[in-house]
Amino acid sequence: MSSHDHLVIFLHGIGASGAQLMPLASSWRAGLPNTRFTAPDAPMNHRYGHQWFSTEGNPLDPANVLAARRAFDELMDDVLRREGFADTHDRIAFVGVSQGAIVALDAVASGRWKVGALVSFAGLLPPQPISSSSKGTPVLLVHGQADTTIPAAASTLAAATLRAAGFTVKLDVEPGVGHTISSAGAAKALSFLKTSLL
Repeated sequence: MSSHDHLVIFLHGIGASGAQLMPLASSWRAGLPNTRFTAPDAPMNHRYGHQWFSTEGNPLDPANVLAARRAFDELMDDVLRREGFADTHDRIAFVGVSQGAIVALDAVASGRWKVGALVSFAGLLPPQPISSSSKGTPVLLVHGQADTTIPAAASTLAAATLRAAGFTVKLDVEPGVGHTISSAGAAKALSFLKTSLL
């Protein structure tokens, strides 16, 4: 068992690295005491860094997400073993941005991962059957209204789809915010995690 009570796993966007999200961990540490933070690099190479799934052809083709599930699951299993949370999935949270949010939403909506909380920044839910077996995972969707990479409507649709399957979902569409994590969005996510995990 880990010496910490909870684990937050950051899932970065395409062409990025886990290290780029660790400043967020620094700002959250005081609000989430006894919590470990980790930000693994996605398993696939990208010309600018790493990616969770290939974006060749249609970058949002759900088949690309399906093809990446095994590598995602193996990486998460490795992370949980290393951090001491292999048998306590309810004590972990996925916090994903963009492509990282897409694979996090897929992992929970498919029923493969029953985690303690999920935060999606600027993500979308690939079209798929939704498993109600993970509906105990509370979900926060934060999306910038001015996002031109993944429209905010994607999170609105994801919220409706997950709620229809019995999930508890909070949706926050931020006026004037683009494809990024705003300081206000980060603060909302911290508040959500404090309520959901602690």
